[in-house]
Amino acid sequence: MKTAIVTGGSAGIGEATVRRLHHDGFRVITGARRLDKLEHITGPLDHATALSLDVTDPDSIDRFVADAVAAAGDDGIAVLVNNAGAALGLESVAEAREDLWQRMFELNVMGVLRMTKALLPQLIASGDGHILNVGSIAGFETYPGGGGYTASKHALRAVTRTLRIELLGKPVRVTEVAPGLVETEFSLVRFEQDAKRAKGVYSGMQPLTGEDIADCIAWAVTRPAHVNIDEILVRPRAQATATAVYREPTS
Repeated sequence: MKTAIVTGGSAGIGEATVRRLHHDGFRVITGARRLDKLEHITGPLDHATALSLDVTDPDSIDRFVADAVAAAGDDGIAVLVNNAGAALGLESVAEAREDLWQRMFELNVMGVLRMTKALLPQLIASGDGHILNVGSIAGFETYPGGGGYTASKHALRAVTRTLRIELLGKPVRVTEVAPGLVETEFSLVRFEQDAKRAKGVYSGMQPLTGEDIADCIAWAVTRPAHVNIDEILVRPRAQATATAVYREPTS
């Protein structure tokens, strides 16, 4: 049985990915800071393990990896889904809050770096490893107020593309799945729990769901070993760019 690690598995895309990979026959080990929510998700699932994880804390990563390797046993670890991340704030560059920029880079870039470094030996040893980074259309384009988030996701895309080259010849595939508008806790976190403002991001249109992105992730990691899906850029039909969104008129 192949073992997959999913970071940020307590909600949204991460939760949907845990459920989908479990459904597809993987042993799933997932980590997040909200361990109670993780345990609620993995409790009913056979071959699923919830572990505490903060990707911004190297000590937390060390503990997580040690426990994950033990949980995987002789099967080892074949798939790493780097999903943990966040968008924080919508200030212009001129009014940027440096603490939020720092937090986004710690989550969206350094967390991926730390998890990848820590698990790469396991992925190579598996003989058919796969690193899948959950990026964003923000890694392809920019928009007003999104300087910190788009900078971090452009950086993540650069890391992903560099890994693809550096691991050439090794038995490890590298993929980025880059979603557009997905209705999860994403906007709620960005707007500091302002539910009305968060809901407005998706008003008048049908956004993607966490399950839609989990479907892309599952498809990429279940291709034959010789097939590498470099990138999947996926948006709702109603979204053409980060800011070009068709919304049904209100009556």
